[in-house]
Amino acid sequence: MARTTGRLTALKVERAKAPGMYADGGGLYLQITEGGASWVYRYMLNGRAREMGLGPLALFGLSEARAKALDARRLRHEGVCPIEARRAARAQTRLDAAKAMTFQQCADRYIKDHRAGWRNGKHVEQWESSLRRFTFPVIGALPVQAIDTALVRKVLDPIWTTKPETASRVRGRIESILNWAKASGYRTGENPARWKGHLDHLLAERTKVSMVEHYAAMPYDQLPGLLVELRAQDGIVARALEFTILTAARVSEAVGARWSEISGDVWTIPADRMKGSKPHRVPLSRRAMDLLEMLPHNGDLIFPGPKFGRALNINAPRKLLIGMGHSVTVHGFRSSFRDWVADRADFPSDVAEMALAHVVGSKVEAAYRRGDMFEKRRRLMDAWATFCTTEPVERDKVVPMQRRG
Repeated sequence: MARTTGRLTALKVERAKAPGMYADGGGLYLQITEGGASWVYRYMLNGRAREMGLGPLALFGLSEARAKALDARRLRHEGVCPIEARRAARAQTRLDAAKAMTFQQCADRYIKDHRAGWRNGKHVEQWESSLRRFTFPVIGALPVQAIDTALVRKVLDPIWTTKPETASRVRGRIESILNWAKASGYRTGENPARWKGHLDHLLAERTKVSMVEHYAAMPYDQLPGLLVELRAQDGIVARALEFTILTAARVSEAVGARWSEISGDVWTIPADRMKGSKPHRVPLSRRAMDLLEMLPHNGDLIFPGPKFGRALNINAPRKLLIGMGHSVTVHGFRSSFRDWVADRADFPSDVAEMALAHVVGSKVEAAYRRGDMFEKRRRLMDAWATFCTTEPVERDKVVPMQRRG
């Protein structure tokens, strides 16, 4: 009588070279392909032929393959699909590993995976700072699978009414990290940090908790006096702040400026340093050019920081302002510029918006707008520089006209 199992021997397995299926019996086969040799278990389930891989011959010998096939046959005898049983076991293994994966570990991995897509280092610093300050002390050491609505609220409740803008960002960051953890197989279930249809029923809307705080801006008529003060200040920080004001640029764009971006009297900021991820040309006024000509060329950075090869810290101009007694933000000077254009300059609104690198009009309108109004913006920036650098008239030096009798 022919043997139903154990047809193969170690020698037959060693000599099997031609592509094909070599039966050992009981559903176990040695499969030879151009890609190599592996073990396969074949069986029927509900009238359907199934095939389950048991691993490569390089890792599992004949006796090990027979043991794997025997385990599969036993499951089949109990009415359990071996393939589904293995999937369930692997899922459980991943879930068990997830229980050891903490929220902080997931956050670190999320930041690492997304760092390349973020515009600048400041964005990374904001993420890390807010998580380290508000989130990690509460849930950082907990398994990511264990994070639920109560724990999310434990993070948000202390700051939801006192720091609504920060709290909203923290909530969004927790939601993103938990979504990443679920997609990575580290947690299951709904996201307890989602806003719509969940936390919006539990927490007051941020806009109703507090009005949005805008950047503190200096009235534009005080700018000429400020620039007089700045010119009396020594150091690269004062020059960087004046350059920022004269160009109406974002502070991150200005402090990161490079000599290689300057061509004549045009400063072209590359897309990777722009908020809108599009290159932006800035016409430089005579005063801005004079300022640049005063600076030394030590490397490519126009405003280098104390550490060689590193740009000036983005917070340095703000600290200088505070030290000078001005409680305004550097970003607020863009608002000062916009107010000046609206009140004192004879330029269309679109020109001012494009000077600020804002999106002008709808997407359809933008598609048909081929130019960047550069020549009009050149005249605007010249007028702005003239206004900023015209020393204010001191009131006590104004001689009043005598009344005629």
